Amino acid sequence: MNNQDIIRSHLAALYGPQAGAAAFERLALRLAQAPQRQESRGLSQSDSILITYGDQVRVPGEAPLHTLADFCRRHLKGIVSGIHILPFYPYSSDDGFSVMDYRAVDPALGTWDDVARLGRDFRLMFDAVVNHASRQGDWFQAFLRDDPRYRDYFVVVEGIPDLSAVVRPRALPLLTEVQTAIGPKRVWTTFSDDQIDLNYANPDVLLEILDLLHFYVAHGAEFIRLDAIAFLWKEIGTSCLHLPQTHRAVQLIRAVLDAVAPGVRLITETNVPHRDNISYFGDGHNEAQMVYNFALPPLTLHALRTGDARVLTQWASGLILPSEQTTFFNFLASHDGIGLNPARGILPDGEIDALVAGVEAHGGLVSYKHNPDGSRSPYELNINYFDALNDPRADEPLARQVDRFMASQAILLAMVGVPGIYFHSLCGSRSWPEGVAQTGRSRTINRQKLNLADLEAELADPGSLRAQIFDRYTRLLRARAACNAFQPNGGQRVIDSSDMVFALWRTSPDQGAAVLCLQNVASRAQIATRVAETLRTSTARDLISDREVSIGQDGAVELAPYETLWLIGESVK
Repeated sequence: MNNQDIIRSHLAALYGPQAGAAAFERLALRLAQAPQRQESRGLSQSDSILITYGDQVRVPGEAPLHTLADFCRRHLKGIVSGIHILPFYPYSSDDGFSVMDYRAVDPALGTWDDVARLGRDFRLMFDAVVNHASRQGDWFQAFLRDDPRYRDYFVVVEGIPDLSAVVRPRALPLLTEVQTAIGPKRVWTTFSDDQIDLNYANPDVLLEILDLLHFYVAHGAEFIRLDAIAFLWKEIGTSCLHLPQTHRAVQLIRAVLDAVAPGVRLITETNVPHRDNISYFGDGHNEAQMVYNFALPPLTLHALRTGDARVLTQWASGLILPSEQTTFFNFLASHDGIGLNPARGILPDGEIDALVAGVEAHGGLVSYKHNPDGSRSPYELNINYFDALNDPRADEPLARQVDRFMASQAILLAMVGVPGIYFHSLCGSRSWPEGVAQTGRSRTINRQKLNLADLEAELADPGSLRAQIFDRYTRLLRARAACNAFQPNGGQRVIDSSDMVFALWRTSPDQGAAVLCLQNVASRAQIATRVAETLRTSTARDLISDREVSIGQDGAVELAPYETLWLIGESVK
């Protein structure tokens, strides 16, 4: 089928033949009038994306987006290739994820010109926060007035249906009663009573969102992050999670963007068990080009806290990309916490409980979700990733703490895919409990905003935590960018080397370049076996330090505590 036939079929599947055909006619007219963006930039080993708030760094009297663009240009150009600006639209709550106006830049952050300024030096990722809209936004206010255009824009529940099967991400009420011009109504609120779920059973809503995504493309977005996309479609009597209609909607979005902006990549954000998460690749050609690799953060944390890489190794050995068009968006830290759901079924419950206890012992917090049986379970660990690995109260040398943290980041950068690096990880931040006291929200612990002068002073001090981490991160990123074996859709094979060593054999798509990534996850020296067998050489060069590494007669290499080696030898064909 051609692209228009694909779009037509998706609309018919979602809305039926008649309503689907009517929606297609309206959409086809819009597509015919839309400017086409033909350029398509591929992905390479040089690509990595900084995850940051628009006001992450501040200068009094200056637009934060302007400050961010200047900081990134001076410190990060040639280090990272892209910037994911977390929601920068006018909002009412949830640090930007309750959007009031999807087509405006929050005046407190700057203007579209400031966004464009960032885009002159970096590839841009925008958030599409389209599962829900702000209670205070124009759309919902029009709904409350019973404006006919917006009467069916939001999910309204009548009667007392059985909603026990609905999967809940938060320990909050699912329905919220609101007063409208024609009386009280109960609306669906998956995440909070300020975030009202949009009604995608109404084709007007889906067409509105498709217009919005094209608007983002026109303003420079090369990557579009579909926030909380798994909850998109609601159907009473189901879990309302990963429904077939949700996958159809993602397929439709992909087909429309392929038509008008073939270089733009969709990234799905679904904090769910791994098998469900990777379902958003579709068949490898028809849904997201990238998915957040949500299992990586808790499994890496587990490996380094236990000094045992076996679970991480076993999981990574099963990672398969369904096509050359797809890859993982790998991350360890973000504006949210460390999700636990992706680790369920991979880590035993006792190990997950141990992660929870460890984070609490390090001063972190735990967010919970409601289960259908009325119980609740740990859902997310709220802590800075550095402190998840290092006890702030422990009498431990700073150098050892930095080594442990950088071991986690080296795992992130070695994995097949594109790395997403949270600002606070790159710049060596710690947890911010004072922020939690100010806002009352657990996630604030990892969302501190920084004064530019103070940040740059610490980065200029070689002895500071920030400078040590930033310098080592920079060296890792430069080493990664210099080697074709790290291409995002290249090969990845897990090497069974040692229980305490995580070992990956990375190859370029054409097999012309290869690197053996060895990571000691333990606090004592370890022997990595099968090195000579893999590299087919008795001497190798470490990409990071640019030094020669001798391989023992037994074909093994000794790794210091938490040491990282990226070894180059003869490529195995």
